Amino acid sequence: MITRCQWNAEMGLPQTALNAFAQDGALVVENFVSPDKCAALRERAQALVQQHAPATGHTVFSTQDQSHARNAYFEESANGIGVFFEDGAHDARGKLTLPLAKAVNKLGHAMHDLDPVFDAFSRTADLQSVADSIGLKNPLLVQSMYIFKQPGIGGEVNCHQDSTYLYTEPSSVVGFWFAIEDAHQGNGCLGGIAGSHKNGLREVFRRQKNGHEAGQLALEVLQPDVHWDTSSAQWLEAGQGTLIVFNGLFAHLSSANRSAQSRHAYTLHAVSSQAHYPASNWIQRPKNSSFALRGFTPAQ
Repeated sequence: MITRCQWNAEMGLPQTALNAFAQDGALVVENFVSPDKCAALRERAQALVQQHAPATGHTVFSTQDQSHARNAYFEESANGIGVFFEDGAHDARGKLTLPLAKAVNKLGHAMHDLDPVFDAFSRTADLQSVADSIGLKNPLLVQSMYIFKQPGIGGEVNCHQDSTYLYTEPSSVVGFWFAIEDAHQGNGCLGGIAGSHKNGLREVFRRQKNGHEAGQLALEVLQPDVHWDTSSAQWLEAGQGTLIVFNGLFAHLSSANRSAQSRHAYTLHAVSSQAHYPASNWIQRPKNSSFALRGFTPAQ
């Protein structure tokens, strides 16, 4: 079973939990963030949806067909705040069938650098302590996503590895997933396969030839013989404020949300600055820019 432990800011993570993380590829850390901080991030996310939702057009985010990857809006969100919709939130004419706040799939992918509320949530001494404990050397925060998992229409997320989308050599990606609301099997909590990180990377998402043009992102299979038995996945139910930290090679998924309860979550992805970060990765910060990747230390 994937290990659970309680967060203690003075003591940090117990050694038994760190050993379990190395073995399983994931660790559930309960009571990591206070309910007040979760509520503040939820409120800010709703405000950003209203502020950044496109006036015309929309992009559906779906792991089923990756159609969003062919959209310039998706690529631009690498260094911005994009609003992505659930499949089924629009009618055949492209008009919303739900209120905006109930139609959004996620926000992404640079709130941690562009918004002060998300920045403060993402950069804390506690998170630096976790990164140090699990051996993430000189971390850089590359990507942030706020997932709404809307009631009734919250989409399924296929089994995948986060290192697929943020490739480094050697592999160094770590995901920090926060339960902003209670997550359980009824509303689509995370599930994961313990030990799956030991089998290497199955596929990589990167720029193809002429890859600096929009729509040139695609998945390439690296290990076609690697298959994940999702029947062995453990469902990681998590109360509000729980942190799930996982290796970028840890295979994980979530079910669709057909309940009447939303399942808000926030995810940060960090990589080691000591690893090679290829130019073929979809997230690239502008060269010679002050908008550089930073770690968990708050800005002065």
